[in-house]
Amino acid sequence: MRAVLVPHAIDLALPPAGSTLRQAAGRSMGTGWSASMLVPPGQQADLAAALQCELDEIVEQMSHWETDSLLSRYNRAPGGSWHPLPPQFHEVMELALQVHADTDGAYDPAAGALVAMWGFGPHGRHDAPDFQPPQERDLAAALARRAGNTPRLERAGRRLLQPGGVQLDLSAIAKGYGVDRLALCLERHGVRHYLLEVGGELRGAGMKPDGEPWWVEIEGVPDGAAPQAVVALHGLAIATSGDYRNHFTHDGRRLAHTLDPRSGRPLDNGVASCTVVADRCMAADALSTALTVMGPGAGIAFADARGIAARYLVRGSGSALVEHRSAAWRALLQ
Repeated sequence: MRAVLVPHAIDLALPPAGSTLRQAAGRSMGTGWSASMLVPPGQQADLAAALQCELDEIVEQMSHWETDSLLSRYNRAPGGSWHPLPPQFHEVMELALQVHADTDGAYDPAAGALVAMWGFGPHGRHDAPDFQPPQERDLAAALARRAGNTPRLERAGRRLLQPGGVQLDLSAIAKGYGVDRLALCLERHGVRHYLLEVGGELRGAGMKPDGEPWWVEIEGVPDGAAPQAVVALHGLAIATSGDYRNHFTHDGRRLAHTLDPRSGRPLDNGVASCTVVADRCMAADALSTALTVMGPGAGIAFADARGIAARYLVRGSGSALVEHRSAAWRALLQ
């Protein structure tokens, strides 16, 4: 039987009479984005261009692939330097550092050096013919440097300290934040009914033209059988992390893109995927990564203590996937 998740609060307001369904799509952050939106009559703005502009700003600020982005300049900056942040970057760093603290380092926005060492950064990629995983001494040195250096956010002045050698990587939160920015952009233009997606992370609001909510099938694991589930994205966002999304094989060993920043190594805890439903997509994005690292035991306890709706699919024997659900997830089930 297919599980169905429905939000506790339903806004029954329908789209304005005469609204038209518009579609938009593009590329950003190395992936695709799309929007389905019910546009009220009289709205003549180029919404596709406005949405692309929102994402372009995030790339300009937070991309670790663009050498001239604000993030890349911060990563190259000398120790002891302070860096003024635009509102978007500040908002992301505020949440990222909070999740880092709450999860005791299971999520770390400053794990960029480790990401690069395992071949998932913009240089020295794992698919290069001469790639070699890091040696134990190199991992130990990187972890020691990270332990002594914490980026400090000054909220009042909206600036960030580079303590020296810190390498930010916001790829586990930036796509979710991009979805949230698209939602804010549409709402500024009077669009209240939409479904948005960036690289598989989604957020929806209002209704479809037929008065139904935006039903979305929760991302599954390609190489395993698992219970199917759909969610009504009505004022909700959803993000999934998993070992199937980005990985490579080296010497017969599967190495996942998701790293445990506490050990410095690719994750190997049996978690095939972790999905989080939240009101903000960037929170769902960061939390799905942190919970993946924590594993179902500690992760479900963490989610239950904070009312987080989360579902794990954990690899069992053969192709079987074992489902673990938080109390908040079960509360959404209909």
